[in-house]
Amino acid sequence: MIFIAEIGMNHNGNIDLCGELIKQAKLSGADIVKFQLGWRAQKGEINYIQEDDLKKMKAWADYYEIEFMCSIITEEALAFSDCVEMRRYKVASRTVVDNPNLVKQILNKGKETFLSLGMWNEDYFPFTEYKNVRYLWCRSDYPTLPWKLSLPKNFKETGYDGYSDHTIGIETCLIAISRGAEVIEKHFTLDKSDTSIRDHALSATPSEFKDLVNLGRNINRNLNLGV
Repeated sequence: MIFIAEIGMNHNGNIDLCGELIKQAKLSGADIVKFQLGWRAQKGEINYIQEDDLKKMKAWADYYEIEFMCSIITEEALAFSDCVEMRRYKVASRTVVDNPNLVKQILNKGKETFLSLGMWNEDYFPFTEYKNVRYLWCRSDYPTLPWKLSLPKNFKETGYDGYSDHTIGIETCLIAISRGAEVIEKHFTLDKSDTSIRDHALSATPSEFKDLVNLGRNINRNLNLGV
């Protein structure tokens, strides 16, 4: 199982807060912390990140011994990301649809790349010629309401490796794991009542994320035993 704590823009533009978010994600059992590069990233915007900022964020992740990963939104963000070493990349649903050439540039780097397909409406997977791609089932509503969600009944049969979640709570993630999802991406916050951006409300707090990891790993372990 891989658990990704999607911090995204939940630092609210306070880069120094990233250290605490990364620390709490590690203590909550996350395998990867993820940020976004190239979205609302102009000077004066909430996700304006400079090279020194990104290096500091990566250094915090290294210090707390958790993998550092970013969603790459633009060509400029891809070039910018080279200032730190990342084992893997993430590609958001919108990028898959709106900028397939960028997706190819990312995949051509040869690193494992997670692709969310929340906005992909075709009945086939894109970029199947690449061996380093892993697909995440997703619904691109923020938040996603449970009566508008229809998870795969069996992830392994559909070709999806995991689930990128935008629901409130952790229950839907646990359902996905019980149906074979091996990768879970869940937004992560220190305060769900924060109204700086919409993502806080659909995020998991450290205690919730820890419950998700502990329960999820046990469910996955039992499934692998054939329970």
